[in-house]
Amino acid sequence: MTRVQPHSLRWRLVCRLVGLQAAMLALLVLVVIAALWGSGHLVSLESEDDTIDALRDAVVRDSNGDIAVRDTPVLAKRRAQAPYFWFQIRDREGHSVSQGRVPLEYAGIGDALDGIGQARLGWNILDGMRPTARMKWIDTPAGNIQILTGQGGAVSWQRIGHAALTLFLGILLPIVALMTLTTFVATPVVVRRTLAGLDRAAAQAEKIDIDGRGARLPLQDVPSEIGPLVSAVNDALSRLDEGYERHKRFLVDAAHELRTPIAILQTRLESLSLGPGAGRVLEDVARLSTLADQLLDLQRINQQADWFSAVDIVAVGRKIAAELAPLAIAAGYEISFESDVEHSVVRGDAGALERALTNLIQNAIQHGGRKGAIAVRVEPPATISVTDDGPGIEACDRERVFEPFYRSQGHGRGAGLGLHLVQEIVRRHDGAVAISEGPTGGACVRMAFKPAHGTS
Repeated sequence: MTRVQPHSLRWRLVCRLVGLQAAMLALLVLVVIAALWGSGHLVSLESEDDTIDALRDAVVRDSNGDIAVRDTPVLAKRRAQAPYFWFQIRDREGHSVSQGRVPLEYAGIGDALDGIGQARLGWNILDGMRPTARMKWIDTPAGNIQILTGQGGAVSWQRIGHAALTLFLGILLPIVALMTLTTFVATPVVVRRTLAGLDRAAAQAEKIDIDGRGARLPLQDVPSEIGPLVSAVNDALSRLDEGYERHKRFLVDAAHELRTPIAILQTRLESLSLGPGAGRVLEDVARLSTLADQLLDLQRINQQADWFSAVDIVAVGRKIAAELAPLAIAAGYEISFESDVEHSVVRGDAGALERALTNLIQNAIQHGGRKGAIAVRVEPPATISVTDDGPGIEACDRERVFEPFYRSQGHGRGAGLGLHLVQEIVRRHDGAVAISEGPTGGACVRMAFKPAHGTS
């Protein structure tokens, strides 16, 4: 199955905003230009520059040194395109020539512009309409001359393209670049602040586990567009909590209902003479009783009070080993209890510690191969272990066997609750439980606790 890579909301917004801003800006510029051009309030693209270029090649000197204009094909074309075509050409020595009807506004203006290289003459936005003109000093075969012209006809596509490129590079592109930079900087900041509430909800979601029921994701500061998703997750968590409570109540009720008939069955079997197979039958009944106790232990662990007292794990180990000795011997094992210290005191719940050790010994009886020895040993400072001579537990399974209802390969019997209950009890006592290989290759499960200082 192909894994879909998550996309970045920040950069998707940046890209789309930049594209939208560029398109809107371009449209706005085009609308403004069209409006100003249509109303005549924009310095329009006239053809005077093309006329000046045509006159550059047509200006000559006659035999007297006066300025003359040859009738070139290009100039003839310009004249044909504009019925009001006119121009005025002069030099600094006073020679001049003109054609067409020169507007009165520009008839004598050339002398006043000797010190200006070029100019575009027209009107202000609030002024009335008047003719436009273009003046430029240029070098020609007839020398450096001043050309003043207007009404030059159509504008060439090359000049329109050049003007559009100049407009784009000089105005539109810098604005788009500035807006893009602003968007790249501002959008991640805005998105990060806007989604801060969602980040807190995600952090809260990471803390939710089976032992933290009742937790909900906060809706505070979550964007309204994402609020329905967070609410749906909270509703789903509520349904899961309700389902878990129903499941737990079922297990507890079932365990309570099973304990009485199992106890009656065990009593009746012990009073009967069942022959050579009596031990296996009693062991199976004991396993049923253990399963019922384990189901109840799941409930007891969550309901234990947060108070502990001094508990001697040497006494606990001696007591549980003695109580389970008949069951171990009936299953074909030798069972022993050893302690390197006379007393080893920890702070805890005596009943819970007894149940944890009971589960370890019963686990050894069930999976030890029905031969060899089971050793219960207390070591300083406060460690108690159970070792058997069975096939042991593979290294890859030594962590997973503590998961509820997990059964490793080759150990199919049992509900998979014993070691999980042991781990939970040890954790509540701030201890640690670990599995290693025993001296003869079997399993060695060790519970280590913090010793209680100042107790005896």
